[in-house]
Amino acid sequence: MTSFYGEYRARDIISDEEENRVSRANVDKWIFRLLLILIGFMPLIVLAHTEEVISPLISDVSVLTSGTKGDLFTYYKSLIVLVITIIAGLLLFSKIFFMNGKFRKTILNYFLGAFVFAIVMSTILSPNITIALNGQYNRSDGAISWLCYIALMFIAMNINYPKKAINYVIYSLIPFVYINLFIITMNFIGNDLMQKTWMQKIVTIFLPDGANLAAGSQLVGTLNQWNYMSGMFAIMTVMFLTWSIVEKSWIQSIIGLITAIASMTVMFISISTSGFLTILVIVPFLIWIILKMENRIKGIIVFLIFIIVNIPIFNTLAEKDVRVWNESFGFYTNINPYLEDRVSIKEAWDKYELINKVHASDNTFELPVLAERGFSSGSGRSYIWDKTIDLLENRPLFGYGLDSLMYNFPHYNIDARAGMWDENTITDKPHNTYIGVLYGTGIIGFIAILAILVILSIIIIKSLFKKINIQYFILGYASLAYFIQAMFNDSLPGLSAVLWIIIGMMFSLIFTEKEIEESNQ
Repeated sequence: MTSFYGEYRARDIISDEEENRVSRANVDKWIFRLLLILIGFMPLIVLAHTEEVISPLISDVSVLTSGTKGDLFTYYKSLIVLVITIIAGLLLFSKIFFMNGKFRKTILNYFLGAFVFAIVMSTILSPNITIALNGQYNRSDGAISWLCYIALMFIAMNINYPKKAINYVIYSLIPFVYINLFIITMNFIGNDLMQKTWMQKIVTIFLPDGANLAAGSQLVGTLNQWNYMSGMFAIMTVMFLTWSIVEKSWIQSIIGLITAIASMTVMFISISTSGFLTILVIVPFLIWIILKMENRIKGIIVFLIFIIVNIPIFNTLAEKDVRVWNESFGFYTNINPYLEDRVSIKEAWDKYELINKVHASDNTFELPVLAERGFSSGSGRSYIWDKTIDLLENRPLFGYGLDSLMYNFPHYNIDARAGMWDENTITDKPHNTYIGVLYGTGIIGFIAILAILVILSIIIIKSLFKKINIQYFILGYASLAYFIQAMFNDSLPGLSAVLWIIIGMMFSLIFTEKEIEESNQ
């Protein structure tokens, strides 16, 4: 056998570089196809799943107790993410070890390695190791998922793409936008799809006998909750709007523009400020890219149409539900032009306490002065962030393990009245991806994710002042939007897996262009 291979090596057959190049290109194609399946299909999965949860706490509060618990949105998403990550990873390493492939040498590799190290160590040292490994049963955002996100970015960063790769990514996400537009619109008009028998049969197809959906279950979209829908569809809005602006074909620009408007509608209906703020931050970058374009008139027209069409859509939605204003423009003002004779939450509580006030019979007895009920800034987020950061004093280096906050957060603090309105509120997540990483992986992981953000920002800012393929801004702005909304939202497989691939893909395209420039010099 040895002599057989020795003969072929001598004839330069096995080590033929042209054959390896073709093989590497084929592997890259298959990896890209897998990534497209994950981007386009995985976020749409809504299937019920039950599992036995062993809580690390003894409590009579249902969300903190052990038992059989169900999930609709994340288990099967995380399973698809894991499977595709493993397959794509094996293909990448086969390219490296058997086809004379190479990893791209970049400073990002060191930060990704540090991130992996922090996640592994934080999980091993976590006081809730099982939770830290898998994440909460209804979020699945523990160490396994985060290692997949990093691996997916690394894989996407180390393959080459076809010329129309960005368009393929865009096309794969179009069904995601319109399916969610239909779902959330049905919920908004009071015709929730989860109340339909046919939908219940679809989502419960894998449930064991005897298991049923909880009473009152609603379907607001294919992601878990309003905040995630808002953040994700702000990203989709930025992505499709940028595509419609920079795309040379008017037909594709119109498709992108309509889809951007659809995404913006979903974001408005999601009734969460995070998405709206994300878009406001990105708008100056969009204006800059319009000024950078050769065909500025087209860019201006597309952008103006986007704004003009969204005005009546917003007005219609806000008239039906005043919270649409409250969670968008209402962030900057207490005045709501759509509000008529409605009592605020605080006024309602004041009336409740006045009616139900109890007076002590002994005039010398004084009750303790309690903090006035209210929300800290960010709908209670600043209170959660403050208490979460306080926890880090005990475990600053490697944190407590990802997605385990619910089991370590100081619940039932009396000062929660002023921060979360009710001291009985159970906090299960930090509502901030960065603080979630800091809490979960400690300082090392936090520095690593910040470094990735800084490198991304530097590349985008430099690109604004140099001549590069303008389509790269589609992925670049989507990546930036992800990191912006992450200041107000947590991570989830349906959101993060998609965006970490896009981030890796953007870096790959930038590095490829740089390599071509250097080879031509």
